[in-house]
Parts: sequence; structure tokens; C-alpha cells
Amino acid sequence: MEKILFCLSIALFSGLLLSRLAKLVKLPAVTAYLVAGILVGPFCLGAFGVQGLGFTALDISSEKFSIISDVALGFIAFSIGNEFRMSELKQIGKKATIIGIFQAVFTTLVVDAALITLHFIIPDKFPIEAAIILGAVASATAPAATLMVVKQYKAKGPVTSTLLPVVALDDAVGLVLFSISFGIAGAIHSGKPDFLSIIVSPLLEVILSILLGALMGFVFTFIERFFHSRSKRLSISVAFVFLTVAISKLSFHIGDLHVTFSPLLSCMMLGTIFCNICDFSAELMDRLDRWTGPIFILFFVLSGAELELSVFADGIILLIGFAYIVFRCLGKYFGARFSADISKAEPNVKKFLGITLFPQAGVALGMAMKAEEFGGEIGHLVANITLFSVLIYELVGPFLTKISLQKAGEIDPEGQRSHRIKHHDREKNHDKIL
Repeated sequence: MEKILFCLSIALFSGLLLSRLAKLVKLPAVTAYLVAGILVGPFCLGAFGVQGLGFTALDISSEKFSIISDVALGFIAFSIGNEFRMSELKQIGKKATIIGIFQAVFTTLVVDAALITLHFIIPDKFPIEAAIILGAVASATAPAATLMVVKQYKAKGPVTSTLLPVVALDDAVGLVLFSISFGIAGAIHSGKPDFLSIIVSPLLEVILSILLGALMGFVFTFIERFFHSRSKRLSISVAFVFLTVAISKLSFHIGDLHVTFSPLLSCMMLGTIFCNICDFSAELMDRLDRWTGPIFILFFVLSGAELELSVFADGIILLIGFAYIVFRCLGKYFGARFSADISKAEPNVKKFLGITLFPQAGVALGMAMKAEEFGGEIGHLVANITLFSVLIYELVGPFLTKISLQKAGEIDPEGQRSHRIKHHDREKNHDKIL
């Protein structure tokens, strides 16, 4: 227990210190957290095996750290769900739906086409099953990285208001696409097509996850009214996110059908129901954001520490990873641009939205871990390529998101100044008035 707490303190300190350096060069904090994780991870400082200097491979492999990722993704999804307010969605809901679905499917098709072509060029090195699975992994966007950039710079405008619901829809569509692609890849691998695994299971997972989140949302809102102090309302909010994550991790069989839930979709629906039927949800979310700050730092630092830099030593993985990154970016950019044009979105949305969808992390890594069930070459290949691409996307993606929102005019320069400076300015202005 002492060692785990020591590792967590290292993660927090390293993330906070790197974020100060990142601010000097005007990089998003989430990028700093990932770089901090790499530096204290088993391939850098952790390689020396000195306790207190970094994470060893044994430290990172501890399942006790996985609860941090589960909880962080739960709160991230809950926060995204709070962006689905009916009053706001009446204006952008149709656009966000069209863009969210179209660009995710378009990206999968583009990456599938590119990687399947690559399979025919190097069939011995790159199985077609891995190409199909990676095509679906490409659809996922990192809600955590996107949300952190938006919150850090207090971005506000048409691109931002379209981006958050698109990211949420993107992952919902991505989960369906992945389940279908995973089933097809499994059928090809075994030579026995399975209708249940290809069609029924993924659709049932999405439907049940949404129903679970909706049920928890109604119960949450009903119980919330019995607590009046801010601290107790905050506590019950945290408890319901924990509970929803826990229930959505359950799975069972009905005959040959394997029934599972998606924690991301369930928590997203929990937030959606809560923000639409609770009068004080906005105030409570503001308090919750402050509480979850350290959890998000730990999530990104630990994610950075888990990235295996050894993947750079394999030339084939580098080639496939490069193709995956390039064609995924093309799919996201042009998919968002085409769908924004179809939905008659604002010019800035057409121009900049696609770039803000480049970051990729938690959901994609979860898909990659699922792909490891294949075992052998296919599972290992998908995991390594995903890890390689996540490293690139999370180092570059948040920075590109920030630049895009700046060029769209949705980041107020005043919002980037520290709280202390703003407070000092207010005091000066107050003195002038007096």
C-alpha cells in the first residue's frame, strides 16, 4: 500500500511540474502529463529501478492502478454527458449527430481501405484481421484530452459547442464499429461467421448501456433532492459515478450471447439525464470539475508511463503505424468537413472541427486491450500500433486542438492568464475606482 501511494505521489508531482514547464512554451497541460508519464515510466527514470525516481514495469503492471483509469473515464464520460443539454442541442443537435456519425464511419472506411491494401503488400507481416480491427479503433477520439484542452483554455463558440457532443457521439459510434469489426475479424480468423458476435452483441451493448445510464440518472436525480448542502450533493454525485462504473463492468451470458455494458456510454447517459432534469446541475458540475482534477492528472501520467517505447525498434510497426496515423487524420479531417458541409454548419466548424478530433487515448487503448484477446501476432500487433499512435496523437493532438480553437477565435487570451494575475488586476482596477 505504501508503495502504491508513493507511486501516485510521484505521478502527481511530475505531472504538475511538467505542466508549469509546458505553460512556458504554451503547450496544453494534458501533453505535459503524458510526457511526465513517459519520463518517470519504465523506459526512462523507472529503468534505473530506484524507488522514488520513477515507475518500474512491475509498478505499472499492478491492477490496483487500473481503478484510476476506470474512475477517470467515468467522470470524463459524465462530464461529456452534461454537454447534452436539450436547450443547447435544439440548435446544434442535428448537426452534431450528422457529423458525429458520418466522420466516425468515414474514418473507419478510409483506414480500413488503406490498411487492407497494406495487408496485400505485406501479407506475411500484417494479417487482414489486424487491419480490420485497427480501422475501427481509428474511429475513436480521446474525450479526456479534448475536454482538458477546452476546460483549461475556457474555449467557447460554435466549434467548441459542436465538438463536445460530436466527441461523445464519436465514441458511441466507435464502440459499435469496433464490436462489428472485431466480430468480422474473429469470423475470418476462425473461418466461422457468427451473426451474434457481428451484429447482435454490439447493438445490445449500446442499448443496454444507454438504458443503464438513463436508469441511474433518474435514480441519482431523485436521491439528490434529499441532500441540501453542497458537500453532500458533491459526495452523492461521486458515489453515483462510482456505482455506474462498477455496474457497467459486469457481464453475463444468455445462452450463447455474451452481454456486456460500456462504462463510457453508461456514465455519459448518467450525465445527460442529470443535466436535463436537475436545476442545479451546472453548479454541481463546476464543483465536481475541481474535485476530479487530480484524478485526471493521475490518469494521463499513468497512461504515459504505460506506453512502450520499444515499439519504435520494429520497422514494420513504424510503417503500419505511420500509415494508420496519416489515413486516420485524413479520415477525421475530411469526414468532419464533408459532414459539416452537409449539415450546413458554420464556416469555422467546417474548417477547424476535423483537426480537433485528432487526439486519441483511453477509448482506443481499451479497444486495443480487447483486441489482445486474439492472442499471438494479431493481438500484439494491434496493441503495439495503437500504443505507438496514441503516443504521437497525445503529444501532438492536444496542441493542434488548442491551435484550431485559437484560430477559430474561441479561446479568450484572458482565459489563459493565471488566477493570481487576474486577481491582482482586479485589485488594481478597484484601487483606481476608489
